[in-house]
Amino acid sequence: MNDIDKADASNGLTYADAGVDIDAGNALVDAIKPLVRSTARPGADGAIGGFGGLFDLKAAGFSDPVLVAANDGVGTKLKLAIDTGIHDTVGIDLVAMCVNDLVVQGAEPLFFLDYLATGALDVAQGTAIVDGIAEGCRRGGCALIGGETAEMPGMYAGGDYDLAGFAVGAAERGTLLPRQDMKPGDVLLGLASSGVHSNGFSLVRRIVEMSGTGLADAAPFDADRTLGAELLEPTRIYVKPLLAAIRKTDAVRALAHITGGGLTENLPRVLPEALSAEIDLGAITVPPVFCWLASTGGVRAEEMLRTFNCGVGTVVVADADRAEAVATALADEGETVMEIGRLVPRDEAATAVRYHGTLAL
Repeated sequence: MNDIDKADASNGLTYADAGVDIDAGNALVDAIKPLVRSTARPGADGAIGGFGGLFDLKAAGFSDPVLVAANDGVGTKLKLAIDTGIHDTVGIDLVAMCVNDLVVQGAEPLFFLDYLATGALDVAQGTAIVDGIAEGCRRGGCALIGGETAEMPGMYAGGDYDLAGFAVGAAERGTLLPRQDMKPGDVLLGLASSGVHSNGFSLVRRIVEMSGTGLADAAPFDADRTLGAELLEPTRIYVKPLLAAIRKTDAVRALAHITGGGLTENLPRVLPEALSAEIDLGAITVPPVFCWLASTGGVRAEEMLRTFNCGVGTVVVADADRAEAVATALADEGETVMEIGRLVPRDEAATAVRYHGTLAL
């Protein structure tokens, strides 16, 4: 009897006995291969199975590229997915949170990798999650070239899981945003969000508990959908419309992805110290979900603006003389565009974002 046989005879434990099912992992890989292939694009063939993913920048059409990388997660929005059993949208959120951060720097997303951690791998659940990731990649124009599934009993309870995403994009040298020629009078265009997106869900979940409305109940602000489905509406991916507007007009001077921190915290990240964003709150079309959150939770407008996107998922800083052309290019790509303000000189006492008017909560 060799040493392996002796070990088997004295100890019958397997990895599966410890809570890790290798066969389930293999079954998941087989199930998601067609999903991965559906994200193929120039530079990547859409295949998985090796020890690393490959991408050919020359095949993607770049001559002197600068690479831009971003990573993110979905946060406690995942708890709503787990509680409702709806798992095929949070993957879109995962991709969106990464690729939207790339495109606002002027970069074209090229490829994406995901990390799924769970206590016990459920093949159907995992396939639904990756289905959403693949859909997000198609919307963002990037290839899903790899990922990792970690089964960690003892770290995650029941059907809990966590997601992380990693995206890499590229731009030709000298074309990155923000540009240095921003000036007073430049127009601020807000692109409508699809809802809460993927930020502020610890507060959202607290408000849901306070409301007494179940996730399976009709949403108080939309009787045709459940509250859970409304809150799980995936983050809008702005990549293709923004790239089109940048390339068609050459008049986009800066872009800001409005995530956690809202307009208050995210717009200053792209503004020079000499300029402030002056925003007309009355010009923002606020989706009903935010009105419900504010009224049910007693959340003040100031707190809403520094926690949620409040209806504006991305802000475009456009040359005043070409702002109409930028707005038209975005609308032609399916975006709802709101002119929400302008850049103004910033004096020493001024903040980077100045609000006027009233948010329609």
